[in-house]
Amino acid sequence: MEERKRVIVTERIAEEGLALLRTELDVDFRDGISREELLDIIGQYDAIIVRSVTKVNEELVSRGSPRLKVVGRAGNGIDNIDVDACTRYGIIVANTPDSNTISAAEQTISLLLSSARKTAWANNFLKSGTWDRKPFRGVELYGKTVGIVGLGRIGSMVATRLKAFNMRVIAYDPYIADERFEKFGAEKMNTLEELVRQSDFITVHTPKTEETFHMINEEMFKIAKEGVRVVNCARGGIIKEAALLEALKSGKVASAGLDVFEKEPATENPLFEFENVVVTPHLGADTYEAQRRVGETIAEQVIKALNGEIVPNLVNLPTMVSEELNYLRPYITLAGKMGNFYYQLEKSPIDRVELNYAGPITQNDTEILTVAFLKGLLEPILWNKVNYVNARLMARERGIKVYESKQEQSARRYKNVISVNIFGQNGQHLEIAGTVSRARDPLLVEINGYETEANLEGYVIIAENEDRPRIIGPFATMLGDEGVNIASMRVARQTKGDKAIILVNVDSKVEDEILEKLGQLDGILTKPKLLHF
Repeated sequence: MEERKRVIVTERIAEEGLALLRTELDVDFRDGISREELLDIIGQYDAIIVRSVTKVNEELVSRGSPRLKVVGRAGNGIDNIDVDACTRYGIIVANTPDSNTISAAEQTISLLLSSARKTAWANNFLKSGTWDRKPFRGVELYGKTVGIVGLGRIGSMVATRLKAFNMRVIAYDPYIADERFEKFGAEKMNTLEELVRQSDFITVHTPKTEETFHMINEEMFKIAKEGVRVVNCARGGIIKEAALLEALKSGKVASAGLDVFEKEPATENPLFEFENVVVTPHLGADTYEAQRRVGETIAEQVIKALNGEIVPNLVNLPTMVSEELNYLRPYITLAGKMGNFYYQLEKSPIDRVELNYAGPITQNDTEILTVAFLKGLLEPILWNKVNYVNARLMARERGIKVYESKQEQSARRYKNVISVNIFGQNGQHLEIAGTVSRARDPLLVEINGYETEANLEGYVIIAENEDRPRIIGPFATMLGDEGVNIASMRVARQTKGDKAIILVNVDSKVEDEILEKLGQLDGILTKPKLLHF
């Protein structure tokens, strides 16, 4: 009889999940195990299941290798998992991104209602022995305008539920197709400012990214309605806490409902001093149903992965078992990085994507390349919610149409080429082409008609400039003056003396103020963009 595979569970998951694991695996449930002990014994297990506390880093996976084959994250974040290290060691990473969707939407409604009706404050007041209704007059939701920032799965659920309260629902999400707004009965706002000005209630439902961090800030509160009410059940930091504090003090914000905070655990947050602020300790996913779904889902994922089956929520793609997949591996990387381009340059929803594969790669099944491209395309806006399995579905949900074509021979001077045309709903058009270098690194060989050979690794500055002397020198000098080290630089033009582009690989992130300064240099036509691959 074949020996059963072993899984260690280092944090609490639902009993239903543990029971499911036990049907096929030997389960070692060690909630709260010390780091030292875990490092000593991890090499004895085929899989590990964690939540948000256990750090799955290179140290842990190297100790677990070669036996450790699967890391399961019971939840939707992967902040505590070094996915790159897992991929290098051939370890599958899977998570449960959608198990808490309903719970998070309902928690949003709960905080919105309890803050509008001063429920928590009245509860504490009455339990302290005083019967008095005067301080607790609230407001109705009926007829009011709610502004939803982010119309993804949770935001759209909140929209449909608040429509039932006869609220006017408006939403801002620059990455969602118009049809989705219509589907969920939300009026589309073209800018965040437009939404903020019209909202009686504002609720945020976006991942935390560089773009969304502190997006509701002092400027937004300045233009908001007097007495606006805000709710955050998404991620701490999307609403800037310092700005919210001042807006509460001034009375600009009438109430707030917060389930998440910039620093967690939060125990001494100054926002707790306000009676009109209702707070909960990150309970968005904490319902019996959600925890049961999380536990059962991650158990299913780990069992499938250990049995060599398709895993529904694969975060990485480490297992290249066939020669075909091994050959395609650098092209999978290339396709993903080409996908990363659009939403770093544009904020417009996409109407359609046209992918063309040319050269010997077309003798292989290119579906994985298309999926990798779509995953890369959606990553800047969906962060860790998109994976190799759901990328096509996520694209379809956003109204993106995908077309593919193949040519046996490449018309360019490269053996294999992936070409992509992306058409935005508002007339935007991005055309890029890429290949793989002799060292199997991803190379951009064309962007919007400009031929180049730029490495798609790390940080890349892209700028449009006049094609004349004394442009490139000052550009490079300013980067040097600002302490930015240039790894490589490419300049491309179409017609002599017309416009050209500069592509600069740099060793570190370049702050926005530096990009502003670069954009003001003589001959630089627009503010440069910083891309990250």
